[in-house]
Amino acid sequence: MKSELLAALVAARQKRQSAVLVRGLDNEKQCVITASECLGDVEAIDASVIDAARSALNASGVRVVEAAGERYLVQTEAVAVRMLIIGAVHIAQSLIPMATQVGYEIFLIDPRTAFASPQRFPGIHIDNRWPKEAMSDYELDARTAVVALSHDPKIDEPALQAAMDSDAFYIGALGSKGNHAKRLERLAALGYSEEQLGRINGPIGLPIGGRSPAEIAVSTLAQVIQSRNKA
Repeated sequence: MKSELLAALVAARQKRQSAVLVRGLDNEKQCVITASECLGDVEAIDASVIDAARSALNASGVRVVEAAGERYLVQTEAVAVRMLIIGAVHIAQSLIPMATQVGYEIFLIDPRTAFASPQRFPGIHIDNRWPKEAMSDYELDARTAVVALSHDPKIDEPALQAAMDSDAFYIGALGSKGNHAKRLERLAALGYSEEQLGRINGPIGLPIGGRSPAEIAVSTLAQVIQSRNKA
């Protein structure tokens, strides 16, 4: 691989940006595609292959694309998909191991140290700052899900505001239909539009009738996965 292409891949990873490496299987053409630039033998590669590479930016894995009688390996170098969980509640205790199992990098945010502790959540990155302070340190990109579970407006709503102001692919908030309606009223009073508020999945999770913390966790993760696969 050419040094400039390797450098581009390294730089993309450092910036938490996905990149696609295109390599000719029947030739020596190579290029790297990111959201902001195209490097390498871009002009020499059929445009349909470049289009396929751009489409693969938010995907994962490797596939072969053929154009003009030549085959190309299109490999997505994707950053980890993250889940920011707001609220160290019982649902979070069920959700975290399941989300970890399917490949999500977990960050737990809750200022209540009695709840958000290594004893209750061993091996998990715990941030005990208030979300109003903490969220600005997380780059909420198109590979980030924000799951608000504390059921405390002082904790959940600053996180939801940060999520709505970002490219997060999923935003969800725990609460009944009535509580969610009041939440939307408070956020609307802060200037958020109907379109922005419509990004919040509330009540959280797919409607499978779950009642226990574990069942709500299952429905939440299913909705996150559904949203990710639609992105």
